[in-house]
Amino acid sequence: MSCNGPLTSISAKLTARDWTQGGEADRGRDLIRHYGCHTCHTIPGIAGADGNVGPPLTLIAHRSFIAGELPNNPGNLVQWIRHPRSIEPKTAMPEMGVTDQDAKDIAAYLYTLR
Repeated sequence: MSCNGPLTSISAKLTARDWTQGGEADRGRDLIRHYGCHTCHTIPGIAGADGNVGPPLTLIAHRSFIAGELPNNPGNLVQWIRHPRSIEPKTAMPEMGVTDQDAKDIAAYLYTLR
């Protein structure tokens, strides 16, 4: 089965501004450590972010789906960061009390990992 189709090319169609959706990537980089994302995920550009509980967050902008089921776009990534268990109740990712703006900033940073 091939995964070629409209979702596989979504990252090529969005500009850098589209990916940030009101988020500040530099702030998001700092928030990754504040919320402890680095303890479970491997995240480029974050010292010590070599966790192996969650998936590596490298090249996230090139993925078609978030959590294997949500189309990869800024709004869905923000929702996933804020309330992962509302999307996938059995996920190991905890609810961390991430605010909407903080989630936008984290998403903006993650989308720079192209």
